[in-house]
Amino acid sequence: MVLEFRRQGIYCPAGDFFIDPWRPVDRALITHGHADHARDGMKRYLATEAAAPVMRHRLGQIDLETTPYGHETRIGDAKVSFHPAGHVPGSAQIRVEVAGEVWVVSGDYKTVDDGFSEAFEPVPCHAFITECTFGLPAFSWTPQQQVTDEIHAWWAKNQAEGRFSVLGAYALGKAQRILASLDASMGPILTHGAIENTNAVLRAQGLSLPDTIHVTPDTNAKDYPGALVLATPGGMGGPWMRRFPGASTAFASGWMALRGVRRRRSADRGFVMSDHADWEGLNTAIKATGAERIFVTHGYTSVFSRWLTEQGFDAGIVETEFEGENLDPAADEVVE
Repeated sequence: MVLEFRRQGIYCPAGDFFIDPWRPVDRALITHGHADHARDGMKRYLATEAAAPVMRHRLGQIDLETTPYGHETRIGDAKVSFHPAGHVPGSAQIRVEVAGEVWVVSGDYKTVDDGFSEAFEPVPCHAFITECTFGLPAFSWTPQQQVTDEIHAWWAKNQAEGRFSVLGAYALGKAQRILASLDASMGPILTHGAIENTNAVLRAQGLSLPDTIHVTPDTNAKDYPGALVLATPGGMGGPWMRRFPGASTAFASGWMALRGVRRRRSADRGFVMSDHADWEGLNTAIKATGAERIFVTHGYTSVFSRWLTEQGFDAGIVETEFEGENLDPAADEVVE
């Protein structure tokens, strides 16, 4: 096997490296900067040039080597290259070739081009390790422009009613994707500190985002009537929200496709938007690889692997510590 599944993570014996390991190892190849994939404690890291700034922001002074997309690197007896995953800026699928056999680790990915992250590119391979966070037919994403229009309409309605609009989104990826699509002329846009810190990192990379106002302890919300407030789920679940009395609340997440989730989160609105592939996206991506052997991880693994087997794939389940998309307030820095 080109890759093995060990207690530390996904391992390549031919190159003596791990991909997105969840325990400390000597050499780690990282698909993207979310904390369930890029963890502290590795001696050496390798990631894309675009993922590096966020990783350094999160992990501090680490031994980090970078590579451009598509560049082939030989590590031991393995040939390695990174290819766009479409998940968040800098995210990658990692292609590993040993003695002519090619395996691809997808990390997290989405197949729809959001206009902000590098667009997903299928990578032909013999074996494909895929997430299936939303591996049920019930998950079918609303077109991005429609979601943006819905957010604008909700924001305008709240402005007319004299209310703040507080929208929950993860600090890396989702929040910036929303920001990049907003009509900033509608009113001020305020941000939670975790989101604003990430904004600063991405702006320094040259990514274009509208002006935002960082909410600090000195911020007087009354100075920003009708504002749209981008918050982390954790911020929305704690005392930080007291700054915005009477606010209308919403979440942007793939889980908003399930009415029960929105009801349990006690949100006024739910916008169906995810940085992971939906059912159609997963199936399209897998077929595009040409792989016959598929390993599924984090999500509806039993259902999705059974479906793939019925479609003629050699499908198996791999247990990992990856989280996928999560609305747990404690998971703000773990998932998208």
